[in-house]
Amino acid sequence: MPKGTMPSLRLAALPLMFGALTAPAMLSGCDGENPLGNIAEQCGLTCSGGGVLEGRANISGTASIDAFFGAVVDFTGAANGVTANVRTQLDAMAASLGLEAGAPAADIRAALEAKISANVSGGLTVKAEPPRCEASVEVTASAAASCDVNVDPGSVEVRCEGSCTIDASAQADCSANGTLTCKGQAPNLECEGKCTGDCDLEVAAQCEGTCRGTCNGECSVRDSAGNCKGTCSGTCEGTCELTAGGSCTGKCEGSCEYTPPSGSCSANAEVRCEASAQANVQCKGGCDGKVTPPSVSAECKASVEAKAEASVECKPPSLEVSWQFAAGVNADAQADFRAWVGNFKGQFSALLAAFAKAEILVDTGANLIGAADGAVKGVVDNLSASADLKASIGAGCALAELPNVATAINGAAGGLQESVSAVVEIQGAVGM
Repeated sequence: MPKGTMPSLRLAALPLMFGALTAPAMLSGCDGENPLGNIAEQCGLTCSGGGVLEGRANISGTASIDAFFGAVVDFTGAANGVTANVRTQLDAMAASLGLEAGAPAADIRAALEAKISANVSGGLTVKAEPPRCEASVEVTASAAASCDVNVDPGSVEVRCEGSCTIDASAQADCSANGTLTCKGQAPNLECEGKCTGDCDLEVAAQCEGTCRGTCNGECSVRDSAGNCKGTCSGTCEGTCELTAGGSCTGKCEGSCEYTPPSGSCSANAEVRCEASAQANVQCKGGCDGKVTPPSVSAECKASVEAKAEASVECKPPSLEVSWQFAAGVNADAQADFRAWVGNFKGQFSALLAAFAKAEILVDTGANLIGAADGAVKGVVDNLSASADLKASIGAGCALAELPNVATAINGAAGGLQESVSAVVEIQGAVGM
């Protein structure tokens, strides 16, 4: 299946579920006839203005219900942020191609393909690792404690199924339950894992990135002095620039990610642990993988998961871009194209990160729609039968707000759909 197809299909299906949320609008809430007359208003027992469309979640006064509305607000904020970021990168790319801001993705793709074909023989080759996306462990723990009154904030335990940064004191626990990795300067500059940055090749060797020096083979780009400044099909002697990471048989002068043979990282290295959800390893900050929230009540489950997913931050990946100049492209044109590629790499990398977050948020929106009955109506049914007048009125406010949940998610999902489609267009222009 081509990139972007699945997110598009899932987003297209969302409007079919929104109809289920319009029924509560017919139920009596704050806007119907009030047998108490003005007494409720005078006592502050009415629905206050503003809701999820205005970014407000404190609607009912009941923790689990308002946590659901808070999850909707977080989702729409995250989704709208992705949409805005994609548009910013597209506008920057459009400007570099002589197009106006707001140009459709299809027009940007056409201009991009024309730019490449005018300068390059055979197109661009783009190498990129998947963006690293991390969900906040702290946000997940806080969401669980604020939604479920039975959860003790001081004893909330969030598990990470993937990799995360850990405290140096937890290295032994990681070694016993998962895989310990260190990230930083390689011991003696000898990297036994993945080197990102410059690899000094005093002895000719294969280069998985950009060879800057002597290429004993075919080089994709050479400078005016005949030195290689591109990909090398043979062996490279000089500097191998591993922007997207790779193996280094020389001296790794950048960052090295490796498994320590001694079972512990050096004092100045970032310590990361990759473990299953069953491993008892305490993460610091973010989880690069699936965050498993603590056990919460059924009506809180979707809200906590949605807040965790909305907190995800995807870092733009490093890119390696290589090409072979077409015959007849002079030195000035080559210099101009190289400068343009430098800017394009930053823009395209940001688009890939936004695409990764959009894929996560697609499911988040659908799950929130599906959870509305349990998170709001189920709790409201119990509150309406209680003798607590304030809680009952708050329940009516929650029911009246449900149609706005559909509107908020629908609008944010539409922006995500456009963003996903736009990134797919740009990916197609460079053969990804």
